[in-house]
Amino acid sequence: MASDEFRLVSPDIGNEGRLPRKYTGEGQGAKKNISPPLEWYNLPPGTKTLALVVQDLDAPEPDGPIVPWTHWVVVNIPATVKRLPEGFSGKEEELGGEYAGIKEGNNDWKVPGWRGPVLPVHGHRFEFKLYALDDEIDVGNKVTKEKLLEAIEGHVLGEAVLMAIF
Repeated sequence: MASDEFRLVSPDIGNEGRLPRKYTGEGQGAKKNISPPLEWYNLPPGTKTLALVVQDLDAPEPDGPIVPWTHWVVVNIPATVKRLPEGFSGKEEELGGEYAGIKEGNNDWKVPGWRGPVLPVHGHRFEFKLYALDDEIDVGNKVTKEKLLEAIEGHVLGEAVLMAIF
């Protein structure tokens, strides 16, 4: 891997790429549905903001095909921010400072923030995709993956992907 490659990593998603239980809906008590820590390196030149979409690539529709299921949408992460700490979701105002302008969108449960998986069968692939953008994106008050992907068209300078299994 080139050292200057735009990349996304998590200190808690190890070499096997396993998503730890505390980041899922199956964790114990207060140790569940915590958003995982993420770090990124080597932003493409000209990056002003970042956006993140996390999807389960192997989610089945109740009566149909496999379709990606959105677990988290985050927009307007300033290029000066280098990481989202563990448990960031729902705390952007509390953290303040460089995190204050970051906005979480609705997941496919139609609620804002991170929501971890609860799966009848494990082994699903989770894609964490970070977009480097040349501008701040205005997607209105109710951010969704669909609105975000439409708004960033023509503004993506690079993408970094982290895969995890749960």
